[in-house]
Amino acid sequence: MRVAVIGATGNVGTAVLRRLQRAALERPGGLEILGFARRTPDTTVAPYAGCQWHGLDVGTDEGRRDLTVALDGVDAVVHLAWAIQPNRNEAAMHRTNVTGTANALQAAADAGVRHFVCASSVGAYLPATKGQRVDEGWPHGGIKTSHYSRHKGKQEALLDDFAARHPETVVTRLRPGLIFQQDAGSEIGRYFLGPLVPKFLLDRLRLPLLPIPEQLVFQAVHADDVADAYWRAVDRRVPGAFNIAAEPILTPTRLASQLGARRVVGLPVRLLRAVVGVSWALGLQRTDPGWIDMATQAPLMETDRARTLLGWEPEHSSLDAMSAVLTGLSAGDGVSASPALKPRN
Repeated sequence: MRVAVIGATGNVGTAVLRRLQRAALERPGGLEILGFARRTPDTTVAPYAGCQWHGLDVGTDEGRRDLTVALDGVDAVVHLAWAIQPNRNEAAMHRTNVTGTANALQAAADAGVRHFVCASSVGAYLPATKGQRVDEGWPHGGIKTSHYSRHKGKQEALLDDFAARHPETVVTRLRPGLIFQQDAGSEIGRYFLGPLVPKFLLDRLRLPLLPIPEQLVFQAVHADDVADAYWRAVDRRVPGAFNIAAEPILTPTRLASQLGARRVVGLPVRLLRAVVGVSWALGLQRTDPGWIDMATQAPLMETDRARTLLGWEPEHSSLDAMSAVLTGLSAGDGVSASPALKPRN
């Protein structure tokens, strides 16, 4: 089996390569793995060694043409390429996120690939109250004030249209919660906090109290568990959408415990959004207010379909995943061989 991974050097892509290489040892006949990235990694270092690498920008016409040629004879594509920065330039992110997905779908169709697996997100869903869990039938379209969520909604529309026009191709989409691992600590710090926010004490904070909105309730999952879900989707060729998240749900009380805070103090969402908006506008940190909207409005997901049809069970709890990324953020951990995951100096 030949499997192509587009966006193979980031947080999820690196974990997917690790999982595919394990599968190659377990599967009769092995696997042939193709890696695609705008900036190729050090191909002498695991998990990037042993793959056929192609450097291209999937958001360009040239990238689409090169991808079409490279996908000849591929059995399954795992499309992970996504940009969340520079979030002051939505057109640049749209080119990678939406145009890039359209180009990847077209290239797969032109190359005759019969299975397309795409990284969607809980952010693709329309808002829901935090008191319920939704299945994969909950309407998607995104939260309009979040560029990430809007782009995920547009990506889902592209997948719907492609599946209708290409019934011969199995289309699978995974909708995970927040994806954490220790090796992504430096990358997450760069993307969401920036150089001015101190990060070296994040795993050792002992706050007297944590001011946080009660609506800030979300789900997380370890990158290795997401990677396992991707492999199972490829191996079983199951169509449709799959919610992917670990337990327990992360509430303000559980976040406070992770951060060593003794007490939670309710904070109005409007106030948090205003503080984030001002600090982002001043360039003090890199999280725009749309991320607050998505965190407080995105639904909580049930994961029965993935557990039943993919046989998927996470090995790490959401608390384990959160602890791992806090350790990585504090230490500046990363993967030296990957331009996307480079450790903090």
